[in-house]
Amino acid sequence: LFGIKFQVADSGYEEILQKNLTHEQQVVFLALGKAKATAKKFPKAIIVSADTMVLFGGKIIGKPKNNTEAQKMLKSFSGKTQTLITGVVVLDASSGQVLNHVEKSRLSFKKLSRADIAKYIKIGKPLDKAGGYNLQGLGFNLIKKVEGDFTNNLGLPMSVVYNFLQKLGIKI
Repeated sequence: LFGIKFQVADSGYEEILQKNLTHEQQVVFLALGKAKATAKKFPKAIIVSADTMVLFGGKIIGKPKNNTEAQKMLKSFSGKTQTLITGVVVLDASSGQVLNHVEKSRLSFKKLSRADIAKYIKIGKPLDKAGGYNLQGLGFNLIKKVEGDFTNNLGLPMSVVYNFLQKLGIKI
């Protein structure tokens, strides 16, 4: 990551949605919870954390429970646009300084045939991602257009992370 030695660590944080928060507040709340939980394990580290929410038709779209649900999700996305909202938190565990940002982007899906959806479900590992897809693998072929920071659609808007690390004095 930007030539910096880093370690990926599971925060162990249990994500529980807070009904009183907006979508933007929610993703920052969850990212901050993950960062604070990770800081307990690494008290001298700079922690980078994020949480992404998929919004479609006014609803939050979670991870599909099975391939049938993934198929229904992808069929509903066909030819339509959704919004991704990512809360990014960079926490200096030593000082307690927290920087946070919300990044939004929009993904427009191609018109998807049954064959497109079946192929993706067979190869694309749809069950571990909100919305049943990810752009790192075969999922890029589902998308017609991206509006906003492309890396946000991968789950971590890198320009935001880069700027926050510089603000904390990390040499990049």
